[in-house]
Amino acid sequence: MTAQLIKGTEIREQILDEIEKEVKEIKEKHNVVPGLVTILVGENPASVSYVSLKVKTAERLGYKEIQDNQPEDISEEDLLALIDKYNKDDSIHGILVQLPLPDHIDDKKILNAIDPDKDVDGFHPVNVGRLMIGGSEVKFPPCTPAGIQEMIVRAGVETSGAEVVVVGRSNIVGKPIAIMMCQKGKGANSTVTIVHTRTKDLEGHCKRADILIVAAGVPGLVKPEWIKKGACVIDVGVNRVGEKISEKTGKKVAILRGDVDFDAAKEIAGYITPVPGGVGPMTITMLMRNTLNSLKFRQGLM
Repeated sequence: MTAQLIKGTEIREQILDEIEKEVKEIKEKHNVVPGLVTILVGENPASVSYVSLKVKTAERLGYKEIQDNQPEDISEEDLLALIDKYNKDDSIHGILVQLPLPDHIDDKKILNAIDPDKDVDGFHPVNVGRLMIGGSEVKFPPCTPAGIQEMIVRAGVETSGAEVVVVGRSNIVGKPIAIMMCQKGKGANSTVTIVHTRTKDLEGHCKRADILIVAAGVPGLVKPEWIKKGACVIDVGVNRVGEKISEKTGKKVAILRGDVDFDAAKEIAGYITPVPGGVGPMTITMLMRNTLNSLKFRQGLM
C-alpha cells in the first residue's frame, strides 16, 4: 500500500489562511498588525529570491513588511546600529538578517544582537535555551523544525511514546527537532534518538523508527530497507542533483532529490513527505506564525 503523502504545500495554505484570519481580527480589535523587517546585505541571487518570497507572504497576510536592502560593503558597526534601531521600534515584532553575510561581518555577532523577543527565526542563544526548557518558556521554535512538527500533527500521526529517529545533528534542524519531539505536549512525548555520520549501525537505528526525520543533506542516503513498515518518514533534504528543461517554461530548472529514496520508500512507509513540496514550504509559513505570536506576546494576547 502506497504511503499517504504529507504535502507541505497544502498544509502551508491551511496555516496561512488561519494566520490571515487572526491578523484581521487583531487589527479590528487592537488596531495593530505584525511588523516584520528583513535585512538583506548584498545581492546573493538565492538570498534575493528567498527574501522576495518572505516579503510576498507577509504582504498577503496583512503584515507591516519592511525590506531593508544594504550594500555588500556595509560595515559591521553600521549593521549592528541598524539592528539596534529595529530593536527599539515598537511597530516591529520580527527581525531577520538574511544569511550568508559578507566575510568581513561576524554572523554570530549580528544574530546575537537581535532582541531575543524579536528573533522570530529562533536562533538566538536565549531562544535556544527557552526551547531546551520547553513548555511556556518557548517563544519562537526554529521555523523548519516547527514546520516538521506541525506536519506530523496535522497528518494525524501519533507521537506520544513513538520511537523517533533524527538523522542529522545540525543546529538548524536536527538538534532542535529532537528537543521538540521529546518535550511534554502536543506532537511530542516521543523517545528520540539522534544519529549522524559517526553513528554505528545507522541502518539499524533507522529501522526501529516509528517516525524517521532525515536532515543529512545526502541525496538518497536512507534506503527503503532502512524503513520500518508503516513508519512516518519526514525528508528534510533538498539536494540539487542536476538540471532539466521545464515543460512549462522551456527553461533549465534544478532536479531536486531528498535524503530518502522516495519512489521505493513510499511503498513501505505509512506517511511520507515529497521533495519538493514537503517540508520546504513550511519554513516561511512558521516564520509568519512566529511573527504573529511575537505581536501577541507584546499585546498580552498569549
